[in-house]
Amino acid sequence: LVDMTLVGGLLVMVMFSGYENFVSQLDISENKEKLNWLGKMDATSLKNKVAASIVAISSIHLLRVFMDAKNVPDNKLMWYVIIHLTFVLSAFVMGYLDRLTRHNH
Repeated sequence: LVDMTLVGGLLVMVMFSGYENFVSQLDISENKEKLNWLGKMDATSLKNKVAASIVAISSIHLLRVFMDAKNVPDNKLMWYVIIHLTFVLSAFVMGYLDRLTRHNH
């Protein structure tokens, strides 16, 4: 249930910020509530949020697999961990590269 909630939140965030970035700004009057991240999220920050969400979803799935580790073969567990570490390393590298490019500009 938690991973489905994260995926749903991720979809909403990508839809709204993608529309705001690539189509046009959402017309929300001043007296109504507005999401504070809307309009402030560029493609790079959206990419980092998507990567962080993928890592969180992968962590939840890996925890679910570890809870049933007796019934999962060792080689499959190893591949789950390798894939999760790949997601973590990719998210870290993307964040580091974003920090480098923002620091240079």
